[in-house]
Amino acid sequence: MTAAVTLRVIGIGPGGPRQITLEAVDAIGATDVFFLLDKGGRTGELTAVREEMLTAHAPAEHRVVAVPDPPRDRDPDDYEAEVRRWHRARVDALHTAITANLAPGETGGFLVWGDPALYDSTLRILAQLADDADGGVTIEVVPGVTSASALTAAHGIVAHGIGEPVLTTTGRRLAQTPDGADLNQIVMLDSHLAFRETAAPDDIVHWGAYVGTDHQILVSGRVADVTDEIVASRAAARERHGWVMDIYLLQRAR
Repeated sequence: MTAAVTLRVIGIGPGGPRQITLEAVDAIGATDVFFLLDKGGRTGELTAVREEMLTAHAPAEHRVVAVPDPPRDRDPDDYEAEVRRWHRARVDALHTAITANLAPGETGGFLVWGDPALYDSTLRILAQLADDADGGVTIEVVPGVTSASALTAAHGIVAHGIGEPVLTTTGRRLAQTPDGADLNQIVMLDSHLAFRETAAPDDIVHWGAYVGTDHQILVSGRVADVTDEIVASRAAARERHGWVMDIYLLQRAR
C-alpha cells in the first residue's frame, strides 16, 4: 500500500444532486483521485449522477479510477460468510487500485450513497485495508443525508409518535423484530418487500423509490390498501430503469 495517503469517504445523499451537503462539496473539492466501484451497465445511471457531482465540485485535474466490483452470490446458504468473502475481495481490488493510482500525500475519495455509517460497506472495507497497510493511511468521513430522512421528508411525516423509538432494520431481519420494538420500523435492503409477511392489514406503510431524484415514487397507506400498488410500482420501476433503490417506514396500527 502506498504510504501517507488519506482516504476520504463522502456521503452524497440518496441520489438527488442537490441533496449533497456543503461539507461534502468542500471535501470533493479537496480530493485528488476518486475510486468508483463499477457494478456494470445496469447501474450506469448511478455512475452518471456521481460523475455529474464530480464535474460540478471536483478539482479540474481530478482523476477517476473505476474498480470492477467483485461478483457476489445474492442468495447464499450462509449470508454473513458470503458478505465477508465479498468484502475481502473488495479490499483486495481496492488495495491494487489505490497502490497503482494514489501517490504519497494525495487524497483518495469514495462517494457513498446516503450516509457512510448506515448500511454501506465502504468504511468496513477501508478499515480492513488500513489494517493491512499497517499505518500510513488516514480515513476521513463526511456524513450525508440518509435515505431514511429523505423518505420521511418526501412524505411530509414524522417517523414516530411522541417519545417513541424507531428501529432501522433490513428486509432480511424484519421478521425478527422483537415485540415492543415494532412501533416504527425503517426498512432498507428489502427486494422482497418482507412487510407483506409481517405486517397487519391495518398497519401503515410509507414507501418510496428513488427518493429525492427526478424518478421518485411514493406510496403511503394501510398495508391492506396499498401493498399491491407498491409491488406493481416496484416491478415496473425495475423494468424501466434496470435497478431500483427503495425504502419504507412501517408503523404499527394504533
